[in-house]
Amino acid sequence: MTEQEKSTIRKGDELELTIDSLAYGGRGVARAGNLVIFVKKAIPGQTVRALVYRKKSGYAEARALAVITESPHAVEPPCKHFPTCGGCKVQQLAYDQQVEQKRQQVVAAFRRQAGWTDFDLDEVVPAEQVFNYRNKMEFTISNRPWQVAGAPDLENKNFALGLHIPGRFDKILDINECHLQPQVGNEIINLVRKIVLEQGLKPYDPKTHIGFLRYLALRFTDGAEKVMVNMVTAWENPEALKPVVGALTERFSQIVSIVNNINTRKGDAAYGEKEILLHGDPTIVEHLNDLAFEISANSFFQTNTKQAEKLYAVVLSGAALTGEEVVYDLFCGTGSISLFLARQAKEVYGFELVQSAVEDATRNALTNRITNARFYSAQLDFYFHKTDILKKLPKPDVVVIDPPRMGIHEKLARQLPEMGAQRIIYVSCNPTTQARDSVIVLAGGYRLEKMTIVDMFPHTPHIETVAVFIKN
Repeated sequence: MTEQEKSTIRKGDELELTIDSLAYGGRGVARAGNLVIFVKKAIPGQTVRALVYRKKSGYAEARALAVITESPHAVEPPCKHFPTCGGCKVQQLAYDQQVEQKRQQVVAAFRRQAGWTDFDLDEVVPAEQVFNYRNKMEFTISNRPWQVAGAPDLENKNFALGLHIPGRFDKILDINECHLQPQVGNEIINLVRKIVLEQGLKPYDPKTHIGFLRYLALRFTDGAEKVMVNMVTAWENPEALKPVVGALTERFSQIVSIVNNINTRKGDAAYGEKEILLHGDPTIVEHLNDLAFEISANSFFQTNTKQAEKLYAVVLSGAALTGEEVVYDLFCGTGSISLFLARQAKEVYGFELVQSAVEDATRNALTNRITNARFYSAQLDFYFHKTDILKKLPKPDVVVIDPPRMGIHEKLARQLPEMGAQRIIYVSCNPTTQARDSVIVLAGGYRLEKMTIVDMFPHTPHIETVAVFIKN
């Protein structure tokens, strides 16, 4: 395609495009001259007929309408809800190619953001289990189900228990099987759907904010041998949930906890201001290697247990502990990384913004009889250096950071080198923000020793990386 032809591309055009790669986020990448076109529902190796739905000065966005030539890497997706659901964006791409595309995305992010023309990854750790691996799933309950084009009309036009349609806050795809969670989870969601419909319990309407049932959240531990069920409702009425509790406990011996979170707010969140215990224990226990972690309904915990063990092994290796080091763990959550490191460190100090997570981390340390780990609530942004407790603590030899997707505040990034640690280990779920923050760390007198991908989320665009920096 010539530059003149490229300049005439407009919204509404249909083009024949060859997909070269995947962009971060899961869209296919094609090129028309120097114009990059991001194509939904397309994978590398395909030639597709695509509809352009957005045109900007430097790129365009399109949607694949038909496959003209299939990719040699294409596989048959096992899920009947694919690709409407959107939870798995690349289930039709062979797993080895999924990992390769993620590798290319991380390399591209660092070369683009940091200008490292020779940047490359040192290690890629794929998942051994690529389906049924998630230990937590959240399903929305709504009165606004999505009608799939070409599918039979919905039996119930006022009820859905499933996952959000991509780009739609108000439409839920009613599903009866998700291949990312253990099979028992699919049996639970189908039984819950049956009982609440029989009982006439009203789903929540995200537009009018009327209705009782909001979410069904499931947690699985010890290979799904134990299950926690969290029913999130718009107000407190445990009596109305008794038929659901009775049916679940009678059918599933694996269920050791059923809780009811009350969320009276309009915000879209599967947790509430109050929690009521309906059955069993308020927490469940998950094991990472030989460590035990008590997990409540609203606790953060890595959602792929087997890969979390591999991720933490990479962190432990990068820390190169001898037993004499002081470790700071920023964004420590419920203390999983901290406790992994504590057994080979002199002291570990974890810092977390959320007070409930600090309490969970402290409890987990006691549960595992680890006495050299302490946890503190702290503002993990440009105020971190003003945290009072820092004045009383020894300086760190190793700093571990595992921030949310947005990365870390620029001022915190500049403070990291000022702490004087010999090693900084940056765990990230977003290579773009990790690359941005890494530029500041490198400018502060560190070099990148090793970069690793640990694939935590097969069939999804999510990427987990571990960067190990050493002081020059």
